[in-house]
Amino acid sequence: MGRVGKRMRRLLQKPASVELTRYEALLPAVAERGDELTGLSDEELTERATALRDATGFDDGTLTEICALGREAAHRRLGERAFDVQLLGVMGLLTGHVVQMATGEGKTLAGALAAAGHALRGSRVHLISVNDYLARRDAEWMRPVYDLLGVSVGWVEPALDAKERQAAYDAEVCYGAVSEIGFDVLRDRLVTRVDDLAQPEPEVAIVDEADSVLVDEARVPLVMAGSVDAGVADEEVADIVRRLRVNLHYETDPDGRNAWLTPEGASVVEKALGGVDLYAEEATDRLAAVNAALHAHALLTRDVDYLVRDGRVQLINASRGRVAELQRWPDGLQSAVEAKEQLPPSDHGEILDSITVQALLARYPRVAGMTGTAEAVAEQLREFYRLEVAVIPPNTPNIREDLPHRVFSTPTGKLRAIVAEIRSVHDTGRPVLVGTQDVAESEELAEKLRKAEIECVVLNARNDAEEASVIAEAGTRGAVTVSTQMAGRGTDIRLGGADGADAERVAELGGLHVIGTARYPSSRLDDQLRGRAGRQGDPGSSVFFASLADELVLAHAPDVADLPADEDSGEVTDPAAHRQINHAQRVAEGVDLEIHRNTWRYTRLIEHQRAEMLKYRDEVLRTEEARRLLAEAEPDRVAELAEALDAATVDQACREIVLFHLDQLWADHLAFLTDVRETIHLRALAKEAPLDEFHRTAIPAFRKIRGEAESRAAATLREAEVTADGVDLAGAGVRRPTSTWTYLVHDNPFDSDAEQALKKVRATLRKKRD
Repeated sequence: MGRVGKRMRRLLQKPASVELTRYEALLPAVAERGDELTGLSDEELTERATALRDATGFDDGTLTEICALGREAAHRRLGERAFDVQLLGVMGLLTGHVVQMATGEGKTLAGALAAAGHALRGSRVHLISVNDYLARRDAEWMRPVYDLLGVSVGWVEPALDAKERQAAYDAEVCYGAVSEIGFDVLRDRLVTRVDDLAQPEPEVAIVDEADSVLVDEARVPLVMAGSVDAGVADEEVADIVRRLRVNLHYETDPDGRNAWLTPEGASVVEKALGGVDLYAEEATDRLAAVNAALHAHALLTRDVDYLVRDGRVQLINASRGRVAELQRWPDGLQSAVEAKEQLPPSDHGEILDSITVQALLARYPRVAGMTGTAEAVAEQLREFYRLEVAVIPPNTPNIREDLPHRVFSTPTGKLRAIVAEIRSVHDTGRPVLVGTQDVAESEELAEKLRKAEIECVVLNARNDAEEASVIAEAGTRGAVTVSTQMAGRGTDIRLGGADGADAERVAELGGLHVIGTARYPSSRLDDQLRGRAGRQGDPGSSVFFASLADELVLAHAPDVADLPADEDSGEVTDPAAHRQINHAQRVAEGVDLEIHRNTWRYTRLIEHQRAEMLKYRDEVLRTEEARRLLAEAEPDRVAELAEALDAATVDQACREIVLFHLDQLWADHLAFLTDVRETIHLRALAKEAPLDEFHRTAIPAFRKIRGEAESRAAATLREAEVTADGVDLAGAGVRRPTSTWTYLVHDNPFDSDAEQALKKVRATLRKKRD
């Protein structure tokens, strides 16, 4: 489509409107081709698939052949014959789009057939999932289809050793969680031998739950850290902050993103610390510890933002309602939360490298994705990834009844109404799924239900290992399931339970009834919860409850008018209440988008510098560049080594020395940029553009790295002992970390630079007035 056509489409149509006409026109040919394939033996079918390896591009003939072969292979090996709408999804994925397919419409099979199609065209494919469980499940489930099409498949998960990991990536299609694939990218950036690389060059990525991965988690950095020492939990500071009182000693902003000491609070803390001046230049470390402790105390809530389990602080993924494995806050805040909970500090170390999910996906020349709720973020997918959304119609029309939202003046009245709604529906025998906002709410509701003698099953971050079995039975007659966020759960809710034994009876009763206990910060999350009912044309219904004192409203639309409520129930029927809650949700979505954009603006330069650094590092890793550099700087020393040792040993010694200093200086550069980024908002006070100042500071610092690395490498070569066993870096006074580990930084949302600056101005003025 031409540029003018695309502009007209944006003006006249919905943002998610990839034209499906081309794909729909191919469906009769796919059916006709499929009839021909049914008479082939398995061996002949595999040969037909193998013949596609000589094709070029994805013209209409190739799309037709891939879909016909895939449909036949799935029918033979899984007993599933792909619907026409699934084949539309396959074509959309093969041609580089994000396809929106409703829950239960068969995204797993569509993704597998598209991955096989890319593989048959000679591309290595990573099918990126949201967690390790789904990656392994889908790879094993779809393996028979891949085998019949002559395509190799594997998966990566944390338990694999280096050889198993390399073998998985050597497969033509490799499944893996987005975090695990990202961590392998980071690990590969530290190797000193080509044979130790796990991943081949990236080619095609197909992203499951694409909106969650590409939008919700886009700004989450994946981190590779090297051991330095044990973390330090400042228990004294935590104890002092624990005694502070909100609105007296500290204040928070309406969004719950920032907390700061009042002058009276600062005085109390300074006195408790022995009369220090928190704002003196020499007390910056102590002030940072106080601020981290205050953030942990005032803004992070146990059983909402994190759990304490097995003696550790475990973060909760807000968009999925489950424990975020390997995820942590930046070290200062992580230690502060551990001190708050009176737990021993976990290890921490210097950051060796990091990568955001957005940068991880940018490595792939071709990206496609699939999800049930892409249309709402179509503009973001276009803005950040240049991806268009294709909305695939359901195979069977959706007959789910979405009931009007119910609004209450207080959370207490809302909770009573939710329990009454559950009882009313439960008494009919219909299954009920209740989506809650967090662990604490799910457990409070479960306790209310038990007191009302309504049996329920709870799925939250405390028991997320059981999620597949819990969800599979949520459609059983009479079942009541209380769950935190349902996004990315990856298991369909079939009426009648996992075996569908009582499906017809449950359908006659009205199907699954979904209840939302509050509106989410994103309309997509509302839609994901609703979408659990009405699977593949099943009957079902949904209703959301909300209160004018919900966190969403208080954070994003706090100036709520005093609206009349029913004296007995507390329900508010004034249409203004609905408008207020809808407004709060739109504001929340706008805030998240601005955070994404702001993060992207700052990381774009870092990613450019990282790409330049990695290109040079790869040259050093794969060639004799290190020896050439050191031979120029230290010709006598290199000549001496060449006389005593074989060429390969000298090459590797030079390589390890140069790579060590490159890696160390890059880690130092990242730490420097972090410090710059954290203070850059102060530039706004001087009416300077923070982003421009960030670039002015970051660019000259980066340009020094390569020269400094070469200079330090020459000095190390002079001091290091090199034998037939290799170079002794430790003996030369340099050493790589004794251990490394990976984690995700839960990057707390920060306000824009201007807002941060204004807050500091307000705090300063307040202090002066007092």
